[in-house]
Amino acid sequence: MIYADHAATTPLSPLALDAMMPFLQGEFANPSSLHTPGQRAKEAVEDARRTVAEALHARPEEILFTSGGSEADNQALLSAARAGARKGKKRVISTAFEHHAVLHTLDKLEKEGFEIVLLPVHENGIVRVEEAEKAIDDNTAVVSVMFANNEIGTIQPIAEIGALCRQKGVLFHTDAVQAVGHLAIDVQAMNIDLLSLSAHKFHGPKGVGALYARRGIALESLIAGGAQERGKRAGTENVAGIVGMAAALREAEAHRENNAMYLTNMRDRLIRKLSAIEHSVLNGDAQRRLPGNVNFCFEGIEGESLLLLLDDDGIAASSGSACTSGNLDPSHVLLAIGRKHDIAHGSLRLTIGEDITEAQIDFLAERVTDAVRRIRAISPVWRDLQEGKRPYVIQ
Repeated sequence: MIYADHAATTPLSPLALDAMMPFLQGEFANPSSLHTPGQRAKEAVEDARRTVAEALHARPEEILFTSGGSEADNQALLSAARAGARKGKKRVISTAFEHHAVLHTLDKLEKEGFEIVLLPVHENGIVRVEEAEKAIDDNTAVVSVMFANNEIGTIQPIAEIGALCRQKGVLFHTDAVQAVGHLAIDVQAMNIDLLSLSAHKFHGPKGVGALYARRGIALESLIAGGAQERGKRAGTENVAGIVGMAAALREAEAHRENNAMYLTNMRDRLIRKLSAIEHSVLNGDAQRRLPGNVNFCFEGIEGESLLLLLDDDGIAASSGSACTSGNLDPSHVLLAIGRKHDIAHGSLRLTIGEDITEAQIDFLAERVTDAVRRIRAISPVWRDLQEGKRPYVIQ
C-alpha cells in the first residue's frame, strides 16, 4: 500500500507513541489532582505546552490545548468576533476556500448579525494582500486566513496579512493545521494573534490540538465545567495525547527543513509526470504550495471512480478534504479558484509523506495515468469531447 493521503491524517510517530505509553499505563493520574502522581501528570502537560510554544515562537501561557484544529478554529473565531462586537465591530473577513471548521463558524456568526466578507483566492489559490487591505474597515473585528490550504496546498502570504492587520488594529487568526510541523512559523514575526493546529497532521495522535492566543486576548470558553486550561477549556486534560503531540512536533521541527527539501523534490517529480496526461491541470500555484501536496483535475472523469481504481492498485488517495469525503458536491476549494463543476468533480489529491521513494512516485504516476485512460475509455463525456460535440475546458 502506498499511502498518499497525509493531508487527511498521518501515521503516528514511534517517538510520539513511546512518549504516550507511560501516560496510558502507569502514569494515569489526573493532572488537576494535588497528590504526587497528579503533579507528575501536570508537569508533563506543562512541559508539552512549553514544547508547542517554542515551535511557534510563543509563550507557554499563550498555548491552550484542545481536541483538535476544528475546536481551536471555533474558539478563536467566536472569541475574536464577539470581543469585536463588544466594541461595536461586527465585520469578519476570511476567504472562500477555508476549511469548513472556519466556514461553518462564520455561518454561525452571520446568524448572530455579523457581516461576513470572503476574499477571493483566484486561480492560483492565493489571497491577494491588497484585496485584504481594501476589505478591512473600521468595523472589522477579525481577519482569518488559513496558512496553507488543506486541499490544494497553496501557502498564503501570512506575514504580509499579519502586518496589515496589526497596522489596522485588527485581530488576525490563521488556521495552520496543514502548516505546523511542515513550514517555519513565528507568531511574533508574522503578527499572528490566534493560530489553530492539530497533532495528527504531523505524526501526532488524533483527538488533540492547540490554540495559540496572544497574551491579552480574551477567549470565550466553549465547554462549561472545571477550571482546566486557565478556565478556558473545561474537561480533564488528554495527558497522553498532549504528550504525544509535543513529541511529534519536536521531531517534526528537528527534521522540518530536510523533510521539506526532499518532499518538494518528490512532489515536483510527480507533478511533472502527471502534467503529461492530456487535458489535465494542476490546482494551485506550482511553487507556493506545501512540500507534499499534489492536486490535479482531469477532464472527462469522475474523481470517485479514479479513487476506487487507485485503491485497487494499493494506493490511498483522496479527491479533496477528508471532512467532506462523503459529500458528492464538487469541492468548494476548486470552485473558489474558478474550476467549473464538471472539472472539479474530476479531481485527485495526492499528499505524500517523508517515507515516499522515487520508485513509488513513478508507480503513482504510472497508475494514475493508466486509471485516467481506463475511465476515459468508457466515458460518454470523454467521447463527446473527442468527437467535438463539446469543447475541452482544460487545454
